[in-house]
Amino acid sequence: MASTTSSRVPAPVRAASDWAWRGLIIAVAVVAVAYVLGLLSEVTVPLAVATLLTALLGTVHRWLCRFMKRGRAAGITLLATLLVIAGLVTLVGSQISSGFGDMASQAADGLTQIRDWLRTTFNITDSQFTTYVDELKTSLQTSADLRSYAAKAGVTATHAVTGLFITLFTLFFFLYQGPSIWAWVVRLFPRSARSHVDSSGHVAWGQLTAYTHATVLVAAVDALGITIGALVLQVPFPLAIGVLVFLLSFVPIVGALLSGGVAVLLALVAQGPVTALIMLAVVVGVQQLESHVLQPFIMGRSVKIHPLGVILAIAIGSIVGGLIGTLLAVPIAAVANAVGTHLLSTPPSQDEPAPVETGDSLQPDAAAGPQG
Repeated sequence: MASTTSSRVPAPVRAASDWAWRGLIIAVAVVAVAYVLGLLSEVTVPLAVATLLTALLGTVHRWLCRFMKRGRAAGITLLATLLVIAGLVTLVGSQISSGFGDMASQAADGLTQIRDWLRTTFNITDSQFTTYVDELKTSLQTSADLRSYAAKAGVTATHAVTGLFITLFTLFFFLYQGPSIWAWVVRLFPRSARSHVDSSGHVAWGQLTAYTHATVLVAAVDALGITIGALVLQVPFPLAIGVLVFLLSFVPIVGALLSGGVAVLLALVAQGPVTALIMLAVVVGVQQLESHVLQPFIMGRSVKIHPLGVILAIAIGSIVGGLIGTLLAVPIAAVANAVGTHLLSTPPSQDEPAPVETGDSLQPDAAAGPQG
């Protein structure tokens, strides 16, 4: 009876139903994994950040390993990274503190220019302008959302401090014992799949390393170009703008908009609308240079993803994980694309079970994962 019923169902319908229920199961599994990762975000996010930093600092760690043991090299790499970050923060803080007085006087002149420009352009009187400013202040002071955001900011700051310690601790051990950690991960899989897992790890780690190196180079060029523009236009805090541009360049698209907006806003407040428009032209020019020259030649060779794929990955990442999702979307997409291409192009002869290990761990030169 069952065979008679199945024979009445057309083959395309049966194939579509088979794909449909399998797709539903995969979708449920993906949603469940994303939900668990979201619940454990205070641990998973620092782990992801530590993995990116390990891929970025691996070259430095390997160079230091030529002269000292891995543990000492990992410690020096971590300490040097903290010193560089502290130096940048100190440089920005000293520049802001030393230039705050000049900024205050420039801001007063700039606000006057803005008020005059608004009054002549949109025919707004001084009383109307004052009324609009007072209404904005009142709405900000009485906003319940602002108070809730302030409360959330306190909780987020606590989580950020905890995440920082987890990131530093994880980064040290990823640099120090990365090959051993990856060998342990590989042994969790069935023997028949270990060769594929290990080779996929090599591909994924190479793609992630190339992405971080290319991102640093692109971010440095963006920061240099916008800093030079700010110096020429005498915009306040040019070095602080450069550091902000460099850091936010690691967040695709969104970071460029935020850092460029800060530079233009400072130019507007301190120098007036004309300088702000010139600063906007500089920011747009640098970003166009990045999009049409740096991205195709540097990022395009390192991370082989279509621009449409990058946009969709960023959109999905922002919806699922907010700012952190936006930061991790492109490297995850790049790794997934590289590993998928590798597995689909694996010859059938490599489908044989991996040889049985004779020791407690895989061979060190076969370890892929986070390593220094």
